[in-house]
Amino acid sequence: MKLISKYSKFIPYLYFLVVIAYWFTDINRNEGLTAYPILLLGIPFVWQLIKPSIQLNFSLGIVFVCLSSYLILAYLSNLLNIIDISSTTKSFVIYGGVFVFANFLMALWMIRNSIKKAF
Repeated sequence: MKLISKYSKFIPYLYFLVVIAYWFTDINRNEGLTAYPILLLGIPFVWQLIKPSIQLNFSLGIVFVCLSSYLILAYLSNLLNIIDISSTTKSFVIYGGVFVFANFLMALWMIRNSIKKAF
């Protein structure tokens, strides 16, 4: 149990790195060279794994909570049919909802890590 609690603080960073890697491979498969700037988004998360910083951790957490909150509002407006979208897009919304709420939880976890001073 001690081992799990020791390494659980790294889960949000690994999650965001996996999301960035998936996003990169998907864009790279379709568009080629224009996907490489996406890899720059992973630098702060890799830095947090190598040399953790409480200030960077808190900043990343706040930024991603704000972005995730915006995505949650967009997701809820879609569920309430405020915006009319196609049926093929609606099938994608189920997977997007899981992604949106997972991003929000991971961002809150990052903020919690910086408040607890787990580093």
